[in-house]
Amino acid sequence: MFRKVFNIKTDKRIEIIDITQEIQLIVEQSHYNNGIVNIYSKHSTSGIVINENETGLIKDFKTALESLIPVEGNYNHNCINNNADSHIRSFFIGSSETVPLYKGKLDLGTWQSIFFVELDGPRNRKVTVTVMGHE
Repeated sequence: MFRKVFNIKTDKRIEIIDITQEIQLIVEQSHYNNGIVNIYSKHSTSGIVINENETGLIKDFKTALESLIPVEGNYNHNCINNNADSHIRSFFIGSSETVPLYKGKLDLGTWQSIFFVELDGPRNRKVTVTVMGHE
């Protein structure tokens, strides 16, 4: 098993950042050829998703999050931190993804990328990448 944690600094309240290249570099450092890669966000107001990196789609995803789970909701958690919308969005997105590793490369689909989704920024975040497999 190979594990590495890397930092992400976000600049906006909601931000969708392609981290595919960072993950592939970590895979290469692991020297594993076949196995699985787990990408995990250690924060309850962020997420990890896999989808297409197309500008219009990224904007649509952000718009959908804001529309489905508005900032100004009647949320019980807001009496504590005023960020309930961020937590609820994270419930739906999820905090991790697992990707097959094949011949030393992430075995993603043709148009797939791995994204870190900031839901309560700006912040400094940590992402844990765990590679399990064999050479």
